[in-house]
Amino acid sequence: MISAFLWGGLAASSLLFGYLLAERGLSNRTIGLIMGFGAGALISAIAYELVPESAIGGWEMAVAFVLGAAVFFSVDWLVDHMGGAHRKKIASKKDEGSGAAIFIGTLLDAIPESLVLGIGLAMGGSISVAFLAAVFVSNLPEGVAGTVNLVAAGHSRSNTLWMWLSLVLVSAASAALGYALIQWIPTTDGRLVQAFAAGGVLTMLADAMMPQAFEHGGKLVGLLTVLGFAAAAALSIFG
Repeated sequence: MISAFLWGGLAASSLLFGYLLAERGLSNRTIGLIMGFGAGALISAIAYELVPESAIGGWEMAVAFVLGAAVFFSVDWLVDHMGGAHRKKIASKKDEGSGAAIFIGTLLDAIPESLVLGIGLAMGGSISVAFLAAVFVSNLPEGVAGTVNLVAAGHSRSNTLWMWLSLVLVSAASAALGYALIQWIPTTDGRLVQAFAAGGVLTMLADAMMPQAFEHGGKLVGLLTVLGFAAAAALSIFG
């Protein structure tokens, strides 16, 4: 469980790197390109890691996949109406969102990914390098965008840093929880949870991450998305 906690924390630690990049004034175009690469990596991780591991084919897996998308969409809609609609928006304006809602929304994005890391470690005995890398890369631009939006919402730099640190700890705990579910409750089918998470992550990508990537990164994002997909696929196949 300790290893799951550490891996979960490592995957989420790129939020802190995103915070540092936001401090350095990284251009919106560069952030968009990183978002495109991260989106491609996550799509690849879903295709090569989550869906095959879930063995979607039976009705239970299909229902879990669709349910994950529906639950994420519903909670995301609620967070948006609480003031977190712009949490992934790279270029934000003052008072455009609620700091608490931005934090909750980012947490909503992080928990399914962290659970999958812990469950995968418990089921396979080793961490999925491809999924770990995909989550790490995708969290990087989210850390940048989240920092920009939290500051625009009136939070100080130090307060924003503490929020990210707490989110890294929660993500690490979520990975440990995913590991514990498999170890402590033998009847838990980790494949169903993976299918559920896959639906949620795919919805998140289509809803926020990819639109922002193309808006700010331009057409080159298409190539970066393919490159991210290929890189994660290579890690899945040859890693």
